[in-house]
Amino acid sequence: MSVSHKVGTMKSKQDEEEGLDTAEGEEWMQGKTLVKPPDQLDLTEAELNEEITRVLKASNPNAPQNVVRYSFKEGCYKPIVFVDQMAIHFELEGNLVHKESDEGRRLMAKQAEVDDGGGVERPDNVAIKAAKREQKLTNQFNFNERASQTLNNTPRDISCQTEPPPRANFSATANQWEIYDFYVEELQRREKSKEKHEGQFLNKEEDKSKKKMIQAETQNDDISQLAKVVKIIERMVNQNIFDDVAQDFMYFEDASDEFRGEKGTLLPLWTFQYDKAKSLSVTALCWNHKYNDLFAVGLGSHEFTQQGGGMLLFYTLKNPSYPEFIFNTASGVMCLDIHEHLSYLVAVGLYDGCVAVYNLKKKTDQPIYNSRASSGKHTSAVMQVKWQKDDLDSNHNFISVSADGRLVSWTLVKVQIQMTFVKCLRKTTSYNVKLNKCVFFIGLVGTSLDFHKQKDYSFLVGTEHGKIHKGSKYYSSKFLEKYDAHFMNVTRVKWNPFHPDVFISCGWDWMVKIWDQTMKSPVFTFELKTSVTDVAWAPYSSTVFAAVTTDGKVHVFDLNINKYEALCQQKVVSKKTKLFNIEFNPVHPIIIVGDDRGHVTSLKLSPNLRKKPKVGDALILCIEKPTH
Repeated sequence: MSVSHKVGTMKSKQDEEEGLDTAEGEEWMQGKTLVKPPDQLDLTEAELNEEITRVLKASNPNAPQNVVRYSFKEGCYKPIVFVDQMAIHFELEGNLVHKESDEGRRLMAKQAEVDDGGGVERPDNVAIKAAKREQKLTNQFNFNERASQTLNNTPRDISCQTEPPPRANFSATANQWEIYDFYVEELQRREKSKEKHEGQFLNKEEDKSKKKMIQAETQNDDISQLAKVVKIIERMVNQNIFDDVAQDFMYFEDASDEFRGEKGTLLPLWTFQYDKAKSLSVTALCWNHKYNDLFAVGLGSHEFTQQGGGMLLFYTLKNPSYPEFIFNTASGVMCLDIHEHLSYLVAVGLYDGCVAVYNLKKKTDQPIYNSRASSGKHTSAVMQVKWQKDDLDSNHNFISVSADGRLVSWTLVKVQIQMTFVKCLRKTTSYNVKLNKCVFFIGLVGTSLDFHKQKDYSFLVGTEHGKIHKGSKYYSSKFLEKYDAHFMNVTRVKWNPFHPDVFISCGWDWMVKIWDQTMKSPVFTFELKTSVTDVAWAPYSSTVFAAVTTDGKVHVFDLNINKYEALCQQKVVSKKTKLFNIEFNPVHPIIIVGDDRGHVTSLKLSPNLRKKPKVGDALILCIEKPTH
């Protein structure tokens, strides 16, 4: 007999002795059959092994979202940002008391007294109570929750009271004799002050100029004290008069742009004019780099037969009725430029070839620097001036181009201005075989000048013969590149403020052209059907520019929207009026244009004309270079 058989026999006998049924005891060891419902789906092994992820969130969908609480600090109702997301499905208030607390000890003592004085108990109850007394609780806190809440500090109002300032009521009436007496007393006071200052320098002939200066200061003493107050009152009056224009400047947006597609309009705002400048033309415009509401206007004439005196005016958008500063010049102003960092310094080029520098801080109408024939000047009209960075000696300097074909650098040294030759524009050289030498050079007439925005040593010069020359201040012998730009006079050339290789030009041949400095031919060409006198890039987009023509129209282009025609062509002046200059405001969405009658008109761009590029897009022009 094997061992396994013996073990099985002994186990069966033991079961029989214990009264167990062998068949019934071994049922759990038998295999169980699975009962399959008739509507159960049959899934493949891949579908059974597929994991389905469910994300459970702790937020309560039924929680309110507009709960407010009263804020004692701010004294108003404030919305609650964080709402309690806990949802209670079942809550039962119990009466459990901690056994170590005072109330628990009293209840246990009372229960003990009841148990001791309750008579004879049954034996089974005594055994049960003994077992309960010996049982140890694993949680001494008996599932009680403890919490605490701090009280909010009650708000307190602290106030103090001061004595009101003393007041006095004054009233009086003034008649003509009282006003007359006051003026007589004022004249006597001035006479005494004048005699006092003259007595100090009575026997000193060298102080005659000082006596004149003191007399002028004495006469204008009281008037100068009221100048600032009068200026503020004048601006307040003008703001009330032109209140509708000021409201349009700040808030008006042309809603009809939504129905024009990509087209836009120009809204006329203020017109700046000076009565004494009606016979002059606007020859230059420039915005102040520090004060965005202040701009300078140069007045002169482009005609040789109409030359005379000129003017330099400064207007502000806060007072369109009268200039802030007025400077008279002996010759007509042809160009000007305001210093980028020192906004009170203004360089001016005149028709007689002189250049001058004005300081707005000085209380004088004379320039602080002025070129003379003895110290050096241009021999023809100065067409463009541009401020440069200070030299190694920290002297201010600027460069000018003239119709005599010369580029000259002017340095401000103490009380004089020094002239330094930079480059000369030359067209051809005539060579005589008999004399075996060069006889003469034909000089080009410079009409426009602009320096690169990043590389301040690189510049472009436009000429009267339609050529554009690219040069460098480091190479004075020759130009680096020449572009056959126009068939007639180049009236303006400007670098793009965003793209380092792109510049724009316009001329009397009706053309506006956009160039890439690495290419000989223009990238874009636009014909405006009349002479183009000025063009300007927008400061907010690399693809927006505007041009003015002699028929009084303003043309606004956006190459990012339309590469073939202007988004706006609008006549902004009366008939037979020519536009000569245009400038974009560096901050506000307005432009200013100057005409041949001495008027400056400000215009607001509609929303379609001042669309900025999207965030993340490169501010570059869409230029396709030819592939070889």
